Amino acid sequence: MYWDGRRRRWIAEKTVGYDARGKRVRRKASGTSRSAALNELRRRVKDYERGLVVHSEWFTVKQAVTDWYNHGQTGLDQNTQRKNRDLCDLYVIPHLGGRRLRDLQAEEVDHWLRLLAEDLATSTLQHTKSALSRSIRRAIARGYVDRNVVELCQTPKGQAGRPSKALTLDQARDVLTLSAGDALYCYIVVSLLTGARTEELRALLWTNVHLGDPDSSDSGYIEVWRSVRHGGDTKTRKSRRTLALPALAVSALRQHRGHQATVMRDAAEWADLGLVFTTSIGTPLDAANVRRDFRRALRLVNDERGRVQEAANEPVVPVLDPDEWTPREMRHSFVSLLSEHGIPIEEIARLVGHKGGSQVTERIYRKQIRPVIQTGATTMDLIFGDARNRS
Repeated sequence: MYWDGRRRRWIAEKTVGYDARGKRVRRKASGTSRSAALNELRRRVKDYERGLVVHSEWFTVKQAVTDWYNHGQTGLDQNTQRKNRDLCDLYVIPHLGGRRLRDLQAEEVDHWLRLLAEDLATSTLQHTKSALSRSIRRAIARGYVDRNVVELCQTPKGQAGRPSKALTLDQARDVLTLSAGDALYCYIVVSLLTGARTEELRALLWTNVHLGDPDSSDSGYIEVWRSVRHGGDTKTRKSRRTLALPALAVSALRQHRGHQATVMRDAAEWADLGLVFTTSIGTPLDAANVRRDFRRALRLVNDERGRVQEAANEPVVPVLDPDEWTPREMRHSFVSLLSEHGIPIEEIARLVGHKGGSQVTERIYRKQIRPVIQTGATTMDLIFGDARNRS
């Protein structure tokens, strides 16, 4: 203990250990009195014994979150990284960013989550809480704090999200016939008739598409072995599957391949990546591309149905509201149609590639599942066998 005349403060100093080179590790503290300096020194010695770095008491929630989403998301897909950053910037930093991380209390986190629950869906709440918790775990590993209060808090129930829907049989027939003139038609057909995820279809290569001999009775199949996820792998190991193609899907893919070959030949530039579904210059589709084009195709369905109704002097009733549907609901419709036609849930789970089998399928698609008894391509041929002729 000594007096610093320049700073006019008492300085307390203690050797707390030795580093790998044998050099002394010291902790210092200051105060306007001896007791104040000693009390501060005791606190800093305790921090050292708990493994905390110097001045960690000033480390804020904003610094922890920013460090995590800038440096702690290695290996995650870029879209996932962007989503996590947006969640932190929108919901974590504005509410808790200025709080010292060491002083953050579970009661504050509970209050923050209840506040967010007034506007956010439960799934968004869970992702936001997870982002904060991961940020704190990274801070713990770097010695800024020694506990994660977020893990002590429960996620409250948020607002109801937009429920997923499934096409009825009549709606599915209309989509498969009335959208035939659209550029996304083949994508819609394959999605609806195989139940493949949109991330799997966007990564589908022609080398994984086998359409068989047109003159033989051999059915075609696709190898769903890739996705647009980070590293190109599918969501789970069970998601890697080979699916037989219904006749309508084979026909649509043959037409699509011929059309794509013509476009490639006439295009000034074409990125030949071997993808089945691409932009107009051969580059990969992103989720926004598919969503926009999918809704355009549904508007075409409404227009075609409207012309038919007008010609028959019937009231014009839209088949579907394009703004209320998303491409992933073709997968929900696949599950629903199979379930309605007697395919057991275990077989549906195998077709859609669910890791946990029928339990996962039933939990995710519970509104589309009906109690059943009796495979994908065969059933779809029975359901839509005449749609090929009508198209």
